[in-house]
Parts: sequence; structure tokens; C-alpha cells
Amino acid sequence: MAQSLGDAVGRAQQVKAKYEAHLLKKKNVVGVGVGFKHTPQGEQIAIMVNVSQKEPLSALAEDDRIPKMLDDVPVDVVVVGEIQAF
Repeated sequence: MAQSLGDAVGRAQQVKAKYEAHLLKKKNVVGVGVGFKHTPQGEQIAIMVNVSQKEPLSALAEDDRIPKMLDDVPVDVVVVGEIQAF
């Protein structure tokens, strides 16, 4: 059975809460949220990992690599630049 939008968002929020502190320790990560990942097949709910800049996997230590999935939820890495408080 297909998962409802509300169920998908709730599941993504649970997984985000579980991994957020760990993700925020990775190089270039400046934020973590839940949103829509745009794919050729359409949009899907995902954990959005905001980074100041993307680097080639070969330039990242194993511990700094962001997985494509966390538990059963897709992950989308989004370049947002440096975040500054005003």
C-alpha cells in the first residue's frame, strides 16, 4: 500500500530526529530538515541535508560522507552556502 503524504512526512521527521546530531558533525553540513527531493520520477519526501559546499567523495573522509538513504528515507544534499545569523 502506498504511504500517505502525512505518513511519509512523519516517518522522515522521526528519522531526521534520530540522525540530526550525527549529520551536523559532518564536514560542510550547516542544517538538516525535511522536504521534497526532486527526481525524474517526481517529488518524494526526503531528509534535506544542507551543506555550505559540495565536495567530491574522494575528497571527503569516510565519516564525512552523507548516505543516500537513512533507514528507509531518501536523503537529498542541498548546497545553501554559509549560513549567518543577522
